[in-house]
Amino acid sequence: LRNGGSTMAKSWAHKKAQWKAAGPGGRTEVRLQSGRRLDALSRDGYRATEVEFGNFGRMLKAAGRLAESGAQAPVLAVPYRNIRAAAAAMRAAGVSGWIRDINGTTKFYIKC
Repeated sequence: LRNGGSTMAKSWAHKKAQWKAAGPGGRTEVRLQSGRRLDALSRDGYRATEVEFGNFGRMLKAAGRLAESGAQAPVLAVPYRNIRAAAAAMRAAGVSGWIRDINGTTKFYIKC
């Protein structure tokens, strides 16, 4: 595997969250310039979304992918129980953007 990637398949919940985040006409698993993949990008490229169910380290990597995407509205979608860790990861990565829970019931903006 290149760059120490994982061969683990994405869960159904993760795929469903990706499709929802991409929206109509949006794309999932978008290749970035570095070769990494962004979970979802809206049709107009304005909103980039990373769906993350993991720990702080994985959220930090997701924030890095959002920064690399260059989208105007980066969104990190996490389970509600991980919202504080996601906010800390976005701040640590120096990325301004939206944090929301998977269901979309809680959403707030982080400014760095």
